[in-house]
Amino acid sequence: MTGTLPVRVMVTDAWDTVSLDVAPSTPLGDLKREALRRTRVRGDPEAYVLKFRGAELEDETRSLKEAGLPAHASLIVLPRRRRPVR
Repeated sequence: MTGTLPVRVMVTDAWDTVSLDVAPSTPLGDLKREALRRTRVRGDPEAYVLKFRGAELEDETRSLKEAGLPAHASLIVLPRRRRPVR
């Protein structure tokens, strides 16, 4: 084993998915920021939430391991506030 945890992160503002191999000790907030950076989404990362299996991962200081994320987990990054439909 290489010591990394492969995950996929869908960023809804970019309609793009990024695959990342990160250390299990990586904080969730760092994972979210890296996904936003790789999809070239600008703006305050605090304006976005990170979700796994439909539930928000609220404490972004926790590591992927502490949050119990398995290998090949699919996460989603979406705006914290819903936008009105026009």
